[in-house]
Amino acid sequence: MNNPDTHLDVLWYTRCPVPTGLGIAIQKGWLSDSFRRRNTEVRSLRESNELAIRESHFNHSLQNSVRHGGSIPAIWARAAGRDTRLIGLSWCDETQRILTLPDSGIQSVKDLRGRRFGLPKRTHVQIDFTRAQALRGLENALRLEGLTVPDVEIVDFPINAGFSDTAAQNDTGHHVSSGGGGQNMEVAGLLRGEVDAIFSKGAVAIEFADHFGLRTVIDTGSHPDPLIRSNNGTPRTLTVDRHLIDHHFSAVVLLIEQILRAEAWARDNADETRRFLALETNSSESRICTAYGKHAHRQLATDFSETSIHALQDFSDFLHRWQFIPAAIDMDSWIDARPFEPFARPRAIGA
Repeated sequence: MNNPDTHLDVLWYTRCPVPTGLGIAIQKGWLSDSFRRRNTEVRSLRESNELAIRESHFNHSLQNSVRHGGSIPAIWARAAGRDTRLIGLSWCDETQRILTLPDSGIQSVKDLRGRRFGLPKRTHVQIDFTRAQALRGLENALRLEGLTVPDVEIVDFPINAGFSDTAAQNDTGHHVSSGGGGQNMEVAGLLRGEVDAIFSKGAVAIEFADHFGLRTVIDTGSHPDPLIRSNNGTPRTLTVDRHLIDHHFSAVVLLIEQILRAEAWARDNADETRRFLALETNSSESRICTAYGKHAHRQLATDFSETSIHALQDFSDFLHRWQFIPAAIDMDSWIDARPFEPFARPRAIGA
């Protein structure tokens, strides 16, 4: 049984530079305004000057915090023993590409057999989500042709930098970039001829293809099977720590309210939403359309669809099989849908 709500001094938030309702609620100032009326300050943990606080984006160690973004860090934190609760899932399809040079001779996924595939390998991070998502994209593509990862030659690109080495910058008053990690090492390796193909997703994949004339071998992000599309960003997890939901339940309900408000606004404001998403992803509006589709403003819905839950469980099982997480996790024991009850949200995403 929940303890009675106590006053919440600070709500910490973090999100990835991807399309989410939380990101829009923050950019429009709705999150901070609604909590200000409760005398609660809203802070971005990625702006903190303390590394331990910034690292909570990945390990969810900070009390009274909410995170909306890629699922790998949230899954890893749960598997590592963090007492968190999954309070929502959002599914906004994004491009997930295997890229190669035009003269590589790789015309289809079958041509990847025996070829060199570049993967990032970070040595100073708690969870190497960039490697995990690239490996997932590769494995899913190979599955479609009856191939497996050992059928290609994996070439590692060691990266010593961490994801939270520097604080994110707040340039607009509401927007705070999540920062962290690019793919310069793999791209450079591809351009130098050290590998034959790499994986990239989202707006950055479009930028790489455009800037360097790379060819797309396959885009698993557009496949009709949601399990093939399932990766770090499909679905995305909305999580809070146990203390927040136990001691400040009404704050979690208010958080959900503002996220749903932002998503409803987005559905009616396509052009402005694209501008917000371009700012969120540090990209252009045209690349937003290519990376996330012309109807991305309609795909920000947060709920608990059966498709999303099933896809997240499948992805979690993949992470455990490849030893990215220390233990298997069960979605049913992680989910806490109580904050959604006041809104009676239909379950209709991810299909």
